[in-house]
Amino acid sequence: MSAALPGPGGELVGEQRHPGSRLLEDLDAGRRRAAWPDPAAPDGWRVDAGLRSELLSLFRDPAMRSWQVGGLFGFSDRASLPTKRLDGGRWRVVPGGTSVRAGAYLGEGVVIMPPSYVNVGAWVGDGTMVDSHVLVGSCAQVGARVHLSAGVQLGGVLEPANARPVIVEDDAFVGAQCGLFDGVLVGRGAVLAAGVVLTGTGRLYDLVAGRVLEGSPERPLSVPPGSVVVPATRPARGAFAQELGVALACAAIVKLRDQGTSARTALEEALR
Repeated sequence: MSAALPGPGGELVGEQRHPGSRLLEDLDAGRRRAAWPDPAAPDGWRVDAGLRSELLSLFRDPAMRSWQVGGLFGFSDRASLPTKRLDGGRWRVVPGGTSVRAGAYLGEGVVIMPPSYVNVGAWVGDGTMVDSHVLVGSCAQVGARVHLSAGVQLGGVLEPANARPVIVEDDAFVGAQCGLFDGVLVGRGAVLAAGVVLTGTGRLYDLVAGRVLEGSPERPLSVPPGSVVVPATRPARGAFAQELGVALACAAIVKLRDQGTSARTALEEALR
């Protein structure tokens, strides 16, 4: 069966509809999300537990299809997972190699610099800047007015499989070459300096509150709202490590966001 192709607004159109077309339409339009804010849920987010299985069923369809894009280049992929058309007018995608799969939601005023990749099930909120060489993994949830700086990697839920997607809440700033994986949640307005890497089962050293935040598979690591996080090191355990002065990479909260921090991370409106 041939797959429907994504239309101008992200909707899927075509002579024959793939069985997964309705799912991709709902994700494109924002009617479904991999996770959504819910004050009654742990960490304030509710996860659609069945969505991952539905998306994986699309990948199990072995049918392939070839596409031509404006006569400039062609590609082949699974017929069940077409690309999203990016001429909807609500967002700005700068030419140069960016690809967005159907089933990824892009909000009003989103800007994507090339080359970047946004995978199926992802949500990118209004006014967010996705800079060059950014990966927004499958089902990752990115809030409004977020800045994903160059080289940021947001892991997906499909491979490796994770229960909760990576979540970056509104007004957060994620510095260049940061990596967020395994369901990490970055709270509203948090600032991650360049090179911070966080995993869902990792640790975050809060030097402001004097505590160690630690995630687990059941409840991945959460960065408190308004935190300023920088790369750090901690001494490795053991006599041999101490003898050699070996230290392990980690991340630490060094302050809370203030006016100075906001000024240094402000987006240039002329670029939007």
